[in-house]
Amino acid sequence: MTDIAPCDLASIYPKPTERVIAKARPEIDVHAKTFIAMSPFCVLATSGSDSSVDASPRGGNPGFVHVAGPNALLMPDRSGNNRIDSFRNIVEGSGFVQLIFFVPGIDETLRVGGKGKVSADPDLLASMVEFGKPPRAVLRIDVHEAYFHCGKALMRSKLWSADTRVERTIMPSISQVIHDQTHLGEPEEQAVVEARYKTQL
Repeated sequence: MTDIAPCDLASIYPKPTERVIAKARPEIDVHAKTFIAMSPFCVLATSGSDSSVDASPRGGNPGFVHVAGPNALLMPDRSGNNRIDSFRNIVEGSGFVQLIFFVPGIDETLRVGGKGKVSADPDLLASMVEFGKPPRAVLRIDVHEAYFHCGKALMRSKLWSADTRVERTIMPSISQVIHDQTHLGEPEEQAVVEARYKTQL
């Protein structure tokens, strides 16, 4: 396999159309706001001071990411694995973030880019109670760009199709997987893991 050089890209890919360039907006408009309000899931990408890149799934009830203005988003941070890779990248690295929002049943996605800051202000945390508890911290994103992706990737993947869903039993429990990888802890059935998850949301 031969790696292509930067100069080769133009011979492989045509230039994007004027419409594709123009759709990138410098703020959250009414359509982006509506989409975020319907979204229960997004992926947060950050970059570290060592040029590493992290992508992290984030979820909650639809609208769990709050639109605080045309150029501001607030994302509560819920219980996780405590690696805090994303937040470490934000506070130690460039602070630049990218998000891709998903809405079940809609093939188009929304990308939002900006600069993040992390807050543990008590009043802010208290205003974002969900699942019966406040978040541990809140990520504020000063939005620089927002645009919709076409639906072709999700259409190809058939992500929302019931016909492509797999039974959870086709894979070992996540506890078994990690036990096999690390030889730490005791393996548990997936049902036990999921029951514990529900107490930690």
